[in-house]
Amino acid sequence: MNGKIVGTVIMVSALVAGAALYYLQVYGFYEEASADVQEVRLMSLTAQEPVAILAEGIEAIDAESSPIRFRACFRTSSSLAMLTETFVGLDRAVPRNAPEWFDCFDASAIAAELQAGTALAFLGEKNVAFGVDRIVAITDDGRGYIWHELNDCGEKAYDGTVVGEECPKSDAN
Repeated sequence: MNGKIVGTVIMVSALVAGAALYYLQVYGFYEEASADVQEVRLMSLTAQEPVAILAEGIEAIDAESSPIRFRACFRTSSSLAMLTETFVGLDRAVPRNAPEWFDCFDASAIAAELQAGTALAFLGEKNVAFGVDRIVAITDDGRGYIWHELNDCGEKAYDGTVVGEECPKSDAN
């Protein structure tokens, strides 16, 4: 009889812990960030500074627990032709998954559009947090998506490799 009680307590505890872990990963840490994102900026080819582009209907989420949890969606009337002539493009960009409840951001659909050439990726801003760049993808029909990605310095810092002189100083340094 005692074994059944102990087993039941362990099973219930595991279920509660699993449910709490799931909730915290999918819902708990994310916050609505649309009010914090007033504009969408892309890195200019000439000025090497981020420049605001036309953007409306910005929806964004973020989490303080990690700099790469940021996701956003927007619409723009800027053409891909004008954007490619003016801003730094990226040859390779892979969108990060967003929580299912943030339904405007579908990473697999964005990746398919990037692969098909109906969307292009741009560098939004370098080092929005240490070792993290902002990536912006825009489709030919004006839908835009933003996410954060580790850059070379971030990958080195987080895997334990010596960062080196070429990287900016982090908050920890």
